[in-house]
Amino acid sequence: DSGPGAPGEVPKEPQKPTQTPEELAFYAPNYLCLTIFAVLLFPPFGLPALYFSYQTMKANKNSEWEEAYTNSGRTGWLSAFAVMIGLGIIYGLVLF
Repeated sequence: DSGPGAPGEVPKEPQKPTQTPEELAFYAPNYLCLTIFAVLLFPPFGLPALYFSYQTMKANKNSEWEEAYTNSGRTGWLSAFAVMIGLGIIYGLVLF
């Protein structure tokens, strides 16, 4: 019987990909706080921004820098527009 506790066999642990400090410095921002405000203020733009924020985080973990920065830009623009539109709607409703 050669089970996992067989003598002379070294148990293999799953290897986690480790990123060097240089790779960690290339992380693209995912604008999580801005994205949360975007979802709260104007969900039609906030929800796609949340999706792109998640894609940015996933690409950062996999060291896919081009995809991470592309998704980061999309997240930033969608979140900013969602916050501005949401605040504009609130401002318009309060004034009129």
